[in-house]
Amino acid sequence: MTSSPVHGTWEPHPAARWEDAFLSGNGHHGALVSGDPNADRVIVTHHTLVRPHGPHPGPPRLAERLPGLQDRLLAGDTTAAEEFTDGRELRWVRPFHPAFQLRLDRPDGEPRDYRRAVDFTSGEATARTGDWTSRLVVSRADDVVVHEIAGPGLDLRIRLDHQLAGVPLTLSVGSGVLRTPEGAVLSLRAGYPESDLAYTGVTLAQVTGGQTTLTPPAVHVTGARKVLLLTRVRRHTGELDVVAETHALRALTAPYDTLLDRHLTAHRTAYARVALDLAADPAERALPGSELLKRPWSPALLERLFAAGRYHLLSASGHHPPRLTGLWTGEWDTAWSGAFTYDANLNLQTASAAAAALPEVTEAHAALVQRQLPDWRDNAREVFGTRGAVAPGHSDGESGHSYHFSRAYPLHLWTAGADWLLKPLVDHDETRGERDPRTAAALAEVAEFYEDFLTRTDRDGHLVVVPSYSPENRPANASWGAVNAAMDLSAARHALRTAAAYHPERADRWLALADRLPPHRVNADGALAEWAWPGLDDSYDHRHLSHLYGVWPLEEINPYDTPDLAAAAHRALTLRGPENDSAHGHLHHALIASRLRDRARVAQALARVLEGDFFHASLMSAHYPHRDVYNADAAHTLPALLVEALVQSTPDRLVLLPAPPCPRGALHGIRTRFGAEVDLTWRPDGATAVVRPRRTHRVELRTSSGAEPLDLVAGEDRVLTLGAW
Repeated sequence: MTSSPVHGTWEPHPAARWEDAFLSGNGHHGALVSGDPNADRVIVTHHTLVRPHGPHPGPPRLAERLPGLQDRLLAGDTTAAEEFTDGRELRWVRPFHPAFQLRLDRPDGEPRDYRRAVDFTSGEATARTGDWTSRLVVSRADDVVVHEIAGPGLDLRIRLDHQLAGVPLTLSVGSGVLRTPEGAVLSLRAGYPESDLAYTGVTLAQVTGGQTTLTPPAVHVTGARKVLLLTRVRRHTGELDVVAETHALRALTAPYDTLLDRHLTAHRTAYARVALDLAADPAERALPGSELLKRPWSPALLERLFAAGRYHLLSASGHHPPRLTGLWTGEWDTAWSGAFTYDANLNLQTASAAAAALPEVTEAHAALVQRQLPDWRDNAREVFGTRGAVAPGHSDGESGHSYHFSRAYPLHLWTAGADWLLKPLVDHDETRGERDPRTAAALAEVAEFYEDFLTRTDRDGHLVVVPSYSPENRPANASWGAVNAAMDLSAARHALRTAAAYHPERADRWLALADRLPPHRVNADGALAEWAWPGLDDSYDHRHLSHLYGVWPLEEINPYDTPDLAAAAHRALTLRGPENDSAHGHLHHALIASRLRDRARVAQALARVLEGDFFHASLMSAHYPHRDVYNADAAHTLPALLVEALVQSTPDRLVLLPAPPCPRGALHGIRTRFGAEVDLTWRPDGATAVVRPRRTHRVELRTSSGAEPLDLVAGEDRVLTLGAW
C-alpha cells in the first residue's frame, strides 16, 4: 500500500443543513456541529431524551383467547389473527428528540481558507478560518460536550435555544444566565406537557481574556482570546439542581487539550482495533466527503464509509446501542419515533460489533436487553400465557412492552425477537471465549417460553409455531398472522439449542423440543418458503428478508453443511424485490448474499446504496435514496457487510474472501468466533492471512479452493498463503 486510508472526513463549507453537520458522541451525549464561523450551531442530543405522551401502555391481555386463535389458524382461517387484539389503536413509542442548539453568533466576517473536519480517531469535530478556530469533542471520560472557540479579540454571543424544527408549542421552557469566576453559566429547562418529566441543559463558559456580559438569555463575550464551553444534559423529574450541575462542570475545568487527552484513552483504543485499506488513489483519499460521494465505486469512498461507519457506531453506543438515527437528530419529528426497531434495524446496525472489535457496542446492546427483560416477561405472560420472555418489535429505550402493533403490523405476535436480539450477545461470548451469565440467564428464559408455547402439532407430529409472524410481510394469499414463519422456526431451534449449550443440566428437554420442530419448506419456485405451512404463498417484493434468518446471522443454512437448503435460500434471495428501496433492505440482502458466496449479488446490492445518494456530507446516511429521511442503517451496517464479504467465522469454521468488494486490499484486526484475530491481505493473484489464535482449536478453513483443516495453537501465529480467489 502506498499510503494510508483516511480516518476522517472534511468539507470546504459549513453545513447548511443539520443533516450535513459533523457528528461527535460518547454513547450518552451527542453533538451535531455545523462549523459556521459567523453563526455556529451545535445541536446537543442525549440518548434518554424521548418525549412522553402519557404513561407507557402494557402489552395486550390476550392469553385466554390464544387457544381459540390457534384452533382457527390451524383449521385454515387465514384472517383469524386480525381479531387477536384488545381493540387499541396503533400507539407509537415515545419519540426521540434533540435537547437544544448551542448558538454562537459573531459579527459577520468573510471566511478565508475555510475547512471543517471530523477526526474519526479522536471524535473531534473542528472548523477553521483565518481568525477563528472551533474544536469540539464529546468526552467518553467525563461525559460532557467540550467545545473551544479561539481567535484574536473574539466577539461572541452565546445562548441555548430550544427552537428546533417541530418543537412542541406546549413545551414549558425556562432559561437562565449567571456570572461565574470563569465567565458565565447558561441553563435551559424544558418541561414536557402533561408530565412531571423535564430535561435541563447546563453550559459553563470559561472565558480567557476580554469581558463577559450577561444579556439574558444570552452571554456576550468581547475581546476574548478563547472560550471553553462545557455542556451537559439531564433528564429528570421535577427540578434539577442547576447549582450542583454547575459545580460539577466547574470541577472539570481544565485546558481543552487535557480534556481531549482523557477522552482519547477510551475512544482511540476502541476505534483503532480494526482498519480497512483498499489501496485507494491518494488523490481521491484527499477529496472532501461530498466530492468523494460522487464517485460511488471509488475504493477511497468504501474506505471512508467503513471508517465513518465504525466511528459513528462507536460514538452512538453507550447508555443505549444506536437508535434508528444513531444518537443524533436535528428535529423533534424524528421518523418512526427515532426508536429502536428490533425486527431488523438494530441488529443490522450493530452487526459488525463482534467481528470488528467493538465490545462497547455489544455492552450497550446487552444493557438495553437487561433493562427490558422484566417487560419481556410481561409480554410472554399477557399475550401468550407462558413463562419466559418475548421481545417487542419497537422500543423507545424505556419500555420493552409489546404495545406498538396494528392489523397490518401485528408485532405482538412476533416470537422470534428475543433470539434475534440475543444472537449478537452469543457471538460476543464465542469471540471472547467466555459466557456472560446475563446472556445465559436470558437464553434460559427464552427456552422456557418455547417450552410453554410450543404445544400444538401438525399431522406429522411436528411442533407448530402458531400464531406466527414474518416481519413485516404477509403471505400473498393470507393475512399477516399465520403459521410457521421460517424466521420463527429458525429462532426457536436456535434459541433452544443455544440455551441447551449454556445450560447442559437442562439440555435434554430443550434439545428434544428443537428436534420436533418442522423442517423448512421449499416452494414450487424452488425457493425457501417464508412460511413452512402448506398453502401459504410467498410475497416476494419486500424490503425485509426475515425468512433468511437461518442464513444470516445464523449458520443453520450454509453452502457447506446444507447445500440443498442453501440453494433454496439463494433462489429466495434472487426472487426478492427491493420494494421501497430502503437502505437496510439492500444491505440485509448483501449480507445474506455474502454468506451464500454470491459476489455478484453482493456487488449489485451494494451498488444500490452507493449509487442511490444515501449519504449526507456528514457520512451519516438516509433511509431512502436521494438522502430522504435521516437514518443510521446504511452508515452503521456497511462495515458489517465489508467484513462479511472478506472474513466469516463460526466457532468451528473460517471462511476467507467469500465475496470481496475490491480486487486488492488489507483488513486488519478482525475477531473470529473461535478466539483468533485475523489480518487479511489480498490481490487478484492471491492472498495472505495471518491468524493469531488465543485458544488451541481445530477449525475448517474454507476458501475458493475448497476446504481443509486448520490446526491452531494458542499464542502461535499461522500464516496462510492462498491462491487466486
